[in-house]
Amino acid sequence: MPDKQQKPLILGSTSPFRKELLERLRLDFSTDSPDIDETPLQDETPEDYVIRLSLEKAKAVATRHDDALIIASDQCSVLNGEIRGKPGNHQNAVTQLTESSGNRVSFLTGLCLYDCSDQSYQLEMVPFHVDFRDLSAREIESYLQAEQPYGCAGSFKSEGLGVTLFKRLEGEDPSSLIGLPLIKLSEMLRIKGFLLP
Repeated sequence: MPDKQQKPLILGSTSPFRKELLERLRLDFSTDSPDIDETPLQDETPEDYVIRLSLEKAKAVATRHDDALIIASDQCSVLNGEIRGKPGNHQNAVTQLTESSGNRVSFLTGLCLYDCSDQSYQLEMVPFHVDFRDLSAREIESYLQAEQPYGCAGSFKSEGLGVTLFKRLEGEDPSSLIGLPLIKLSEMLRIKGFLLP
């Protein structure tokens, strides 16, 4: 019977949310921070942005490892065709949620599985769409005080109280909304010989 896991697995992220998601697959892995510049390029589309950063993160981590598989992902929220990143502070989060109120926001997640041994990689972009309810200023303030999601794209945590902000969700993989598309990742790992249930 083949080993469940063929190579060391490294999550190229310090995100506790991505770490928690990857733990669902019950594989052994370690984490390593990619620490790259995440500034969008001029005229870069949101799709190209998350794909590029996922690959750059994987390559940055790969420089410190010889024979491992690196998992890297990047996510952005998109409203009216414009990239919106993590709010960083309370006022930016108020602005983001006010703009999202009553609108559809798309969350694009780039995913890369990079093989350090031969520099080959699999690269995908997984979309997920969120229709926000009409939110009052009081609801926005109450939500932000409760969860303080200032490091989350779109200014909410869908795995927490953020779900109360939505009217409808649309997408193939709910884990992509949190930042690591497990359905697509499982497919990539199986291609590399990992034995998953």
